[in-house]
Formats: sequence, C-alpha cells, structure tokens
Amino acid sequence: MKDYIQERALEIASYILEHNSTVREAAKVFKVSKSTVHKDMADRLPKINPTLAKNVKKILDQNKAERHIRGGNATYLKYKSGYQKTKV
Repeated sequence: MKDYIQERALEIASYILEHNSTVREAAKVFKVSKSTVHKDMADRLPKINPTLAKNVKKILDQNKAERHIRGGNATYLKYKSGYQKTKV
C-alpha cells in the first residue's frame, strides 16, 4: 500500500473520531468519494491500525443505525419550511 493512502486513511479515521462525523462529511472534507472513505475505513485501516479501526467502526455503525432518523428529520424540516412543489 502506498504511503499517501496510509496517511489518508489515518487522517480520515482521526477526523471521524474527533468530530463524530459521517462518511459523507468525511468525504466532503477530504475531497474524496464516499466509496474511498468506506474502502479506507473497512479494508485498509484494520491492516494499518486495528485498534483505531475498531473505534472508527463503532462510530460508523452508530451513524448507520441513526441514518433513518436524520432522513426523517430532514424531510420534516423541508416540509415545515413551506416547501411547495411547483406544477409544470
């Protein structure tokens, strides 16, 4: 594995732990795709630092369990703000 990939995986893992962030947020900050973040966290990080990988996995699993709630809240706020679909 190339050095820059290892460094990126460690930086993303640190960011996720510090900010309790989602994959989407981390991907935005590091300007990579969500797939890259998933690949780094699921496949590469356990080979680099297994302890760090376990901690990150806990956060990502928690985010995955809560995602339906976030989506529901987003929809609620969208319609509460007076969103009106225009007729074409």
